Amino acid sequence: HVQLVESGGAAVQNGGSLTLSCASSGYTANTGCMGWFRQNPGKEREGVAIIDSDGSTGYEDSVKGRFTISRDNAKNTIYLQMNNLKPEDTGVYYCAAEVFPCRSYSDYAEHWGQGTQVTVS
Repeated sequence: HVQLVESGGAAVQNGGSLTLSCASSGYTANTGCMGWFRQNPGKEREGVAIIDSDGSTGYEDSVKGRFTISRDNAKNTIYLQMNNLKPEDTGVYYCAAEVFPCRSYSDYAEHWGQGTQVTVS
């Protein structure tokens, strides 16, 4: 049974920073593609960042240069470091595993976390 547990969401001011974490159990983080997605009310869920088994990464255009996805194999955890946050980054952020295709624009994954709220004002 795969379980992905996100943490780190919070309310921050415009220009602030946050780091989200996603701890995985039942799935080894470095064996496939994992990623972060976000969704705002009334909007479709969108891919934010992905990290493949070989460590290669990809980002949605609006977050390039501001967000960094990373992985700690020993902790079986992926992270999303978010800097210079903007109000349009507000949303529920979801961790996903077995993202297909392994691209930042992907909208499919086998496993999903419950989400963590990020609010930027």
